[in-house]
Amino acid sequence: MTGEAAAPGVPRLRHQLPLLAWLVLVWMLLWGTWSWANLLGGAVIALVVTSVLPLPPVVGGTRLRPGPLLRFVGAFVADLISSGALVAWQTLRPSGIERSAIIRVQTRTDSDLLLTILAESLTLVPGSMVLDLDRERRVLTLHVLHVRGPDDVERQRASVLAQEERVVRAFGTAADVAALGPSTGEPVRGGTS
Repeated sequence: MTGEAAAPGVPRLRHQLPLLAWLVLVWMLLWGTWSWANLLGGAVIALVVTSVLPLPPVVGGTRLRPGPLLRFVGAFVADLISSGALVAWQTLRPSGIERSAIIRVQTRTDSDLLLTILAESLTLVPGSMVLDLDRERRVLTLHVLHVRGPDDVERQRASVLAQEERVVRAFGTAADVAALGPSTGEPVRGGTS
């Protein structure tokens, strides 16, 4: 019986290990010095924090696919560079930033984890910021810079959907990938800036 009672806690602990390790690392960085006392103190604090303030379980989990992950990272880095250069140019040029827009994009995934990765990857790119995520309707609301007209707005939407597809194909479960439907090819990139 004790084996059955202990079994549910073992998977929970296994899933908590990366969080515990991260909390201990943050504790050590906050102290600024490495010592056994800081390591043990960080471990105790991490255990207390995760016990008193447990995170809800992530339903469905993720799958890591190396090929799509490389495509996601490559596109993300390219967007960082091109959008960073565009925002820098807009900031330095005499006319400044002419127009911006707030757009709404209907996403296809309903995974909390995948929507979080998508929102973070969009916000980290200069020139775009996620303002709202309506979880029930699966609608992202973004503020984007450098919008000249309706064509640019549609290009921005297509870029967000392309990013969503890269995120789902890199991290999603088989059901998440199937929900995307057949690959539509990637629209013109660089639209999240």
